[in-house]
Amino acid sequence: MAARQAPAGSGPGDGPAQPQDRWILVVAAGLLSFVAMLDMNVVNLALTDIAEGLHVSSTTAQWAVLGYQLPLVALLLPAGRWLDQVGTRSALLLAVSCFALCSVLAALAPWAGWLVAARLAQGAFGAVLFVLMPVLAATAVRPELRGRAMSVPATLGPLGAVTGPVIGGLLLDHVGWRAIFLVKLPVCLVALLIAHRHAPRGGRLRLPDRGSLGDAALIGSAVAAVLLGLTLAPDAPGFLLLALPAAPLVLLWLRRPGGRPVAAVLRTPGVAALDGSVLALAAGFAATHYLLAQHLRRDDGITATTTALTMLAFPLGMVLAGRFGGRLADRWGARPTALTGATVTATGLLLLVPLDAGWTPADISWRLAIAGAGMGLNGGPVQALVMSAAAAKQLATAGSAVQLSRSLGFALGPALGTAAALAGGAGTTAVRAGLVLATLAATTAVALLALHHRTTRSTRTTGTTGSTGSTGTKSSTDSASTASTASTRSADSSTGSRRSGT
Repeated sequence: MAARQAPAGSGPGDGPAQPQDRWILVVAAGLLSFVAMLDMNVVNLALTDIAEGLHVSSTTAQWAVLGYQLPLVALLLPAGRWLDQVGTRSALLLAVSCFALCSVLAALAPWAGWLVAARLAQGAFGAVLFVLMPVLAATAVRPELRGRAMSVPATLGPLGAVTGPVIGGLLLDHVGWRAIFLVKLPVCLVALLIAHRHAPRGGRLRLPDRGSLGDAALIGSAVAAVLLGLTLAPDAPGFLLLALPAAPLVLLWLRRPGGRPVAAVLRTPGVAALDGSVLALAAGFAATHYLLAQHLRRDDGITATTTALTMLAFPLGMVLAGRFGGRLADRWGARPTALTGATVTATGLLLLVPLDAGWTPADISWRLAIAGAGMGLNGGPVQALVMSAAAAKQLATAGSAVQLSRSLGFALGPALGTAAALAGGAGTTAVRAGLVLATLAATTAVALLALHHRTTRSTRTTGTTGSTGSTGTKSSTDSASTASTASTRSADSSTGSRRSGT
């Protein structure tokens, strides 16, 4: 990659140099994963305090989260195209520096418009970081060590999700909501110093091409239209009409050069159902997390620290179950493991629907832990299924599409949950309505995974019977099916136990 070292026991001219493994860059990738997941979880907890501190409604304060997620979704795929054209070191230094600067600007926000603008900019640089994390970890070491390297950000990311709410709760109770935007700065500073000193030089920054900007504009406009419609509809249902342009905008993007590879991946049998299940499950999780955090803080008057410890049950269950998801998929198969995980998540969310004002934080915690365990079982196997279904030349696009689906689910979940809650009444009754919608989203994920099973099985059956019926054709089909299963289980072995559906 950059520096070279001679093999042990050889002189300068005795053989070709071997690439030096830069584990310090793997650490940097892990730190960035930690920060990214922390940021997505810690702000939800502070929305009640932000609304009070800036004297705005809870709907307006919600844009402190949505403002970050909107550009993250819109720029995820274009950021990948841009990073292929520039130097990794330059892009990393720019993204980390500006991400940290936006955190400072958010902490200093004197009014809501300032805060939302800072979060929009932070989401744009966050998209670059999300794409850079796996690239940085995978290219910092030799190919035979990439599995171990990729486990570092895969582990530190969920750790950020677990510790973020706890740190945020302590800061909210003892310092104030502005501190939650500053808590990331020390980690960003360490990652920045590592990148400046150790990242390989080469490549220069350049402005994104017009095609990437056009793709980002189309995706961002579609997502913004849906979010605005859902956010404003509870006060005036006519605002739902704002969401209508989203479908033609997405269709137009899929016909453009930047969207055609994604369209090709989605046409692969079963992939669209898998991506849809990822989106639905992420939306159900995000809606539940948002609604319960607001319920505990606003309706029950629970302290921020207690709320954080209660919400900790979900990511904790996800991390613990995620360690076994890959092993279970190796023995049982990726598809049944992913389906079981989605079913367990839907069950946990269903148990939350009868939410009662007399419930203690412990009553909520164990139900959240069940839902989180399901997400942990589902994450790695469903990712392996997507990678196994896609062609070799489409792996990067398939991975980006999964990330896009997950990020879109995270963005839509709070808006959908809020819309359902406001339409359902007030207080605990409203929260129940939102939880019903979250459960329906998770149930949709179960149905889509079952549909994927039927679609792929039908495809294999058609491939076997649609030929001349010769023994050679059947043997070829059976061999392809066996290879596909082996590929799936191999992918599970390398990714399933490390990815927990972040």
